[in-house]
Amino acid sequence: MELVGRVGRHPNVVPIRAYYYSKDEKLLVYEYMAEGSLFARLHGAKSAGRAPLDWDTRLKVALGAAKGIAHVHSESGAKCLHGNIKSTNIFLTQDNEGSVSDFGLTPLMNFTAAISRTIGYHSPEAIESRKVTQKSDVYSFGVLLLEILTGKAPLQYTGYDDAVDLPRWVRSVVREEWTAEVFDVELLRFQNAEEEMVQMLQIGLACVSKVPDTRPNMEEVVRMIEEIRGSEAKDRPSSEAESNVQTP
Repeated sequence: MELVGRVGRHPNVVPIRAYYYSKDEKLLVYEYMAEGSLFARLHGAKSAGRAPLDWDTRLKVALGAAKGIAHVHSESGAKCLHGNIKSTNIFLTQDNEGSVSDFGLTPLMNFTAAISRTIGYHSPEAIESRKVTQKSDVYSFGVLLLEILTGKAPLQYTGYDDAVDLPRWVRSVVREEWTAEVFDVELLRFQNAEEEMVQMLQIGLACVSKVPDTRPNMEEVVRMIEEIRGSEAKDRPSSEAESNVQTP
């Protein structure tokens, strides 16, 4: 628990405020995140009366989450991992940056039961071996990026039936050279952002490589997303301005 508390001292990691640990019960109390989870903002925005996340916000959330996971991976001699990366564990800050929750709990969980509930995010080798690694975390983050880009969930949730095997579906669409069909329809109203979305798609596909050793590490992922942010700031107007453009 000392390690979990130390890892939480980072702007892109949701801090733990209290914990209780006994043989029969283990409780963690995290800081309340008023802006909600990425899952709720991606998939529940309409029912909650909120506007869909624009491209700039999705980019900020992806970068923040990547920084948080990279920080987790850098702790304890680079042996620490998350083990449960999914959109319900990524929260938005007041500045619309991504913040990672639920880190470091894998040793406390029944992994067989946990992986069955989140199988859409887990790498093939993690499912087969029932063990998670930093490379399997990278795979899970890649699925998260594909979820951000497509607006589709990789898991079946109550009240949300549009769940798909995201890596397989995206690869099949890209293979047929229908790349534009991948992106969430809510993103298509932001003009001049498609090149950045394609760059993010390439990062996501690199992360979900079937061969663990060919996946980038999270520090490399952070750098790649920062490069997109740099080109975004320099080359095009904000999503807010673009969203005011009338489309047929």
